[in-house]
Amino acid sequence: MSKKNKQDKHENPKEKLDNETYTRELEKLQIELVKLQEWVKQKGLKVVVLFEGRDAAGKGGVIKRITESLNPRICRVVALAAPTEREKTQWYFQRYVKHLPAAGEIVLFDRSWYNRAGVERVMGFCTEAEVQEFFNACPEFERMLIRSDIILIKYWFSVSDEEQEKRFQARIEDPTKRWKLSPMDLESRRKWVDYSKAKDDMFAHTDTKQAPWYVVDANDKERARLNCIHHLLSLIPYKDLTPPRIKLPPRDDSKRYVRPPITDQTFVPHVY
Repeated sequence: MSKKNKQDKHENPKEKLDNETYTRELEKLQIELVKLQEWVKQKGLKVVVLFEGRDAAGKGGVIKRITESLNPRICRVVALAAPTEREKTQWYFQRYVKHLPAAGEIVLFDRSWYNRAGVERVMGFCTEAEVQEFFNACPEFERMLIRSDIILIKYWFSVSDEEQEKRFQARIEDPTKRWKLSPMDLESRRKWVDYSKAKDDMFAHTDTKQAPWYVVDANDKERARLNCIHHLLSLIPYKDLTPPRIKLPPRDDSKRYVRPPITDQTFVPHVY
């Protein structure tokens, strides 16, 4: 088997996780994420995590599991729309820079400046000269971030052709997920090989010692979520700063106050 075929082949001989095991392990990891959040806040760390990969690879799923137990004032998600006409005239990285964290913050990019090396390149939204300039500038840009004490972590979610097809079909059948399939997603499906070439070229230029790419085998969504969160926790040393158990003070009922009648309020109807 050629090196390329080995890279493209996904092998996961393990059986699918049962829901009980998945939920139990996820809860453990989410408790650790809360501990990490407190450490980041107390120590004034600046954390940036990039999530890249093919459409339907599971980026949004893992982001949702990371954030659902965290404080949105500390951990926030950045998912930018297509650039405006004004933004197209700016320095390429400019619209991303304004979303970088201050001390004590974690920022999760659901797609990032790597749009230039992926969707923009494949769909013809930029020139090859702009792509090559990106490849020249990106490693230095990321080294600048790291020199400014930003912890930069980059994940690529890898999914097979067959699994992506399965997930696309599931989105078509589910009205609550159909919005996830844009015309761009459908076109990217047709350009599978072009995306593969673009991804390999991107890795060749931007998988650096200072800011390496971490590849997540995302064919099994549940395992991918657990493995990614576990790995993220392993990259940032932290200590448990969980505050001690809080004792609620007694309510002060000494003040006499007559509340307005409950009938003056407008309640949501009891439909369920």
